Amino acid sequence: MLSVRNVHKSFGATRALAGVNLTVRAGQVLALLGENGAGKSTLMNVVAGGLRPDSGDVALGDKAVHFRSPAEARAGGVALIHQELLLCPQLTVQENLLLGLESSRAGFLVAQANRNRAVELLSRFPHLKLIPEQRVADLPVAARQIVEIARALAANAQVLLMDEPTSSLGADDAEHLHKLIKELSSQGRAIVYISHFLEEVRRVASHYAVLRDGASVAEGLLADATDAQLVSQMVGRDVTQLFPVRNPSPGPVMCKAQNLATLRGLHSASLEVRAGEIVGIAGLMGSGRTELMRAMFGLDDITSGDLSDGAGNNLSNQSVRARMAAGMGFLSEDRKGEGLALNLSIADNTTLSSLPRLARNGLLSLRRQYDETAENMRNLGVKAQSPLQPVGQLSGGNQQKVALARLAAQGANIWLLDEPTRGVDIGSKVQIYEVIAAAAAKGAAVVMTSSYLPELLGVCDRIGVMCKGRLVQVRATSDFTAAQILNLALGASGSVESSS
Repeated sequence: MLSVRNVHKSFGATRALAGVNLTVRAGQVLALLGENGAGKSTLMNVVAGGLRPDSGDVALGDKAVHFRSPAEARAGGVALIHQELLLCPQLTVQENLLLGLESSRAGFLVAQANRNRAVELLSRFPHLKLIPEQRVADLPVAARQIVEIARALAANAQVLLMDEPTSSLGADDAEHLHKLIKELSSQGRAIVYISHFLEEVRRVASHYAVLRDGASVAEGLLADATDAQLVSQMVGRDVTQLFPVRNPSPGPVMCKAQNLATLRGLHSASLEVRAGEIVGIAGLMGSGRTELMRAMFGLDDITSGDLSDGAGNNLSNQSVRARMAAGMGFLSEDRKGEGLALNLSIADNTTLSSLPRLARNGLLSLRRQYDETAENMRNLGVKAQSPLQPVGQLSGGNQQKVALARLAAQGANIWLLDEPTRGVDIGSKVQIYEVIAAAAAKGAAVVMTSSYLPELLGVCDRIGVMCKGRLVQVRATSDFTAAQILNLALGASGSVESSS
């Protein structure tokens, strides 16, 4: 149904695609694997009409196609679900779902027909209770991801391109999507599925193809390849140790939260974090993980409870600026919306929270800023032309590394990391784990949330579980299994006793 032959695409001196070949048959789910910056999203945009290739061919069936726009591609039977959501936040769910596909008569929209179509599309995800009239800007990130997925289905495309479709979804939503993919493939549709989670890939796909540095390097049956082989093909080297080996020796308390609550879904959380320690926060989507992190950093007002630093100073009513002065640094789960200034350079983003340190007599030293940023880029493996390149031009994984580099440049000793590896490839995850471990080894206290339980079990010294806005069962990681964490997150355990 879809074939790509020897496709090349460059952006100036940057070669994004350097000879990609791909074949997807009717009813097949093909996993497209590769590191961030390998060319996966660029390839999907070429196939879906968002970009024109410099050379090479794209064919649907036995017919070569040259789509000039995404709308033309949709009309031709190809729909792309983007990793970074491309919705109109000021419009309603229904208006986003049917944008360009509305039913009309004599130039007028047929209101009831359009609403019925929107309800039909949303009925595939009944547990979310989305209604057509809701404004997209008022929805949480997970619900917006579902709208993006349903919007692709509205076109009734025969070729579906899914770029990290579960990156913002919880376990239940992801499971619903996986069932839907099986249903769509059984109807004879061809699906290209991009994900950095190999266990997820094995759940939905039968075949795989690997891109590295913009070129096709491997393909075959997933059943015939081990995870180690897939990772090695993606990164071009053997990766034997996913999580860093650590010998933690926790020091004094750096931050203490006692019965924290906010108006935004956090009801009670008590936690102590020590120097040199990594504490993980698990929980389902909407359980209060992000709300806890935002409350600790001062982005959400604390309505009751206390937050103090290691010296006992009360931070509960202090500003974000004051908390940064106390050593706090925050990494948002929404890097595009609030984590980065996409139009500014890597150097500006990396040093935004530490500009006074790089200035003399009120004047910023551009040389010091450039040199320090270049060093941080090397340490984190950021793939970019130079520190002066706008962050918005980088792949999602490299953007995440830049956001993390800001905390290092800031000199923060309390790291609050909300989904630090969201949308990041396996090779980059290894580097980020090493950066987090190195920060802890130097005495930083780290709190990190993650939807990926193996990550928490592999990186953290202790883990706490959020359930319905309450932090429960903060224990040593060795005392937990993945099943126990999930049971607590679901509220299946009778015990909700909190322990710091």
